[in-house]
Amino acid sequence: MPTAAPTLTPAPTSPDRADRATFAARAVALDDWTKNNQVPEMQALGANVYANAVGAAADAATAAYNAALTDADAVQTAADRVQTTADRIIVQSIAATAGVASVNGMTGAVTGIATQAGTETLTNKTLTAPTLTTPALGTPASGNLSSCTADGTNVVGFLHIPQNSKSAAYTLVLSDAGKHILHPSADTTARVFTIPANSSVAFPIGTAITFVNQNAGGVITISITTDTMRLAGAGTTGSRTLAANGVATAVKLTSTEWIISGTSLT
Repeated sequence: MPTAAPTLTPAPTSPDRADRATFAARAVALDDWTKNNQVPEMQALGANVYANAVGAAADAATAAYNAALTDADAVQTAADRVQTTADRIIVQSIAATAGVASVNGMTGAVTGIATQAGTETLTNKTLTAPTLTTPALGTPASGNLSSCTADGTNVVGFLHIPQNSKSAAYTLVLSDAGKHILHPSADTTARVFTIPANSSVAFPIGTAITFVNQNAGGVITISITTDTMRLAGAGTTGSRTLAANGVATAVKLTSTEWIISGTSLT
């Protein structure tokens, strides 16, 4: 804020050579005014002008700084508007993907999108590389869990030996791994159960399949196609027969070789 200029004392009447009676007194008065009033008052006036000039320069700098801040605020506001528009586009895109009819602004509720908390049901959604934290894998409503491994390599087996009962000629399928194939006593006809070639059904190495011929069941022939099946102990190859009340287990050793052993197996 500028300050008012100091008051200047008017100069006294100047001495007049023609007026010898007052000349000396006026000269003394003028000299006193010069020393006592004019010089200090002019110095005070100069200091006042300088101080006001410095204050004006500071005010100008402050005004320029505030103007720069205002310009920056305007730029930031424009950026915020762009970001807000981008956010709305993203929300609308998510809403469209989730099948939401409308989005009530940035603060409104988006219906139909899974939230971080709470229980949600996802239908026909693909999860890409999700991280499952202590998932509870219960018994599926239908079908079998597939591609589940214990160590990233070996397939998880069963806690029991599931049964696949067959009363007709049968060729094993991949889902028979770890199960037992039952020939029930009600079927007294001889049957052929076939282990397919690895090129047809690629059972993992280590697969174990058990054959059970129940009491009074017809003789089972356990056949293999182009791969090799060896009888444990003897090492002979080829198809094997399993009589009633017989149990035999075949284990896959390599991609094309099985070994089989059991009771009433020839």
